[in-house]
Amino acid sequence: MSWHTARLNRDYDVLAPDGSEIRLLVQVGGGSLVHCTLRPGSTTLAVEHRTVEEVWYCVAGQGQLWRCADGADEITDLSPGVAVTIPLGARFQFRASGAQPLELVIATMPPWPGAGEALPVQGVWTPTI
Repeated sequence: MSWHTARLNRDYDVLAPDGSEIRLLVQVGGGSLVHCTLRPGSTTLAVEHRTVEEVWYCVAGQGQLWRCADGADEITDLSPGVAVTIPLGARFQFRASGAQPLELVIATMPPWPGAGEALPVQGVWTPTI
């Protein structure tokens, strides 16, 4: 058995396929945890995951999340304290609408396998990144 401890880096580790900034935190066999930042006024590329699902928790900023699956779609306001799910096969896109960055803690199950996981799809907003 081994355990890991991580601290949030000031600089991002990688850009996600949707264009958001990802700071890696910790990972176990069943999932991974990251911190995601989207700069003010930014809109991501719309994507769909091939094999993972996610749970998001907003820790700072303001924004909106578009999700679409099984012929239904919705736009959800994101603000501190709001948690959302990204089920397997859902298309999604998000944007930061406030004056400060939108910050999310994201748990991915199973752990994020790499950039080929996210497939580009048509979204509802014009991407800015």
